[in-house]
Amino acid sequence: MPSSRSRGFTLIEVLVAIGVMALMTLMAWRGIDGMLRTQTGLQQRSDQIRTLQSGLAQWQVDLDQLTELTGTPSWDWNGQVLRLTRRSATGKDVQVVAWTWRNNPGSVDGGQWQRWQSLPLNKVNDWQTAWQLAAQWGQTPDDSTQAGQAQIHPLKGWQIFVHRGGSWTNPLSSDVVTPNAAQKPGNFAPGGIPDGVRLVLDLPASSPLVSGTGASAGGPITLDWVRPTFSGPKS
Repeated sequence: MPSSRSRGFTLIEVLVAIGVMALMTLMAWRGIDGMLRTQTGLQQRSDQIRTLQSGLAQWQVDLDQLTELTGTPSWDWNGQVLRLTRRSATGKDVQVVAWTWRNNPGSVDGGQWQRWQSLPLNKVNDWQTAWQLAAQWGQTPDDSTQAGQAQIHPLKGWQIFVHRGGSWTNPLSSDVVTPNAAQKPGNFAPGGIPDGVRLVLDLPASSPLVSGTGASAGGPITLDWVRPTFSGPKS
């Protein structure tokens, strides 16, 4: 009876097997890489959304906590920086808060929405110093003011409107504040709290809340705030 011999793989078969395994490994790696990229993109999108939501929530809290002190303004908008006087988290002191948008021509996003706040204050002199620092920060921030600064979200621009007399008005227009503003429903005295504030943010194309593509893509979002004690003009 003839003896049987075990037959091995030829060189060509081994090379073909190695090639198939290499191809399968490459396909598997591309699949894993695609999943990782998708996961990273979703995480970045989620982080940006949470950051913007936190900024908008902080904006509303600052307005909700606005307070009027004797002889001091609680609101000041010069077209570039908004300064506010608000109650602190404990309710025992006050804080000066400022919001601004800084244009950055070198950024694809256009600029940054930023917020600044002082330490809790309980003396008029300290409030005056913080009020001046907030104005200085809005114009030319330096080491003395950047400690209270926080980056909120990339923006192409922003707008603020105030509510008066049943309509939204540019807060820098001459008819927003009148000599007898305190006697007219819907008006507010210089430095006083408006009945409502409309915030319009122009989001960059990179924002996850903006649909569309291209350098010109982008879009605004609008957030309205109404003074909690506002009851509207009497009929």
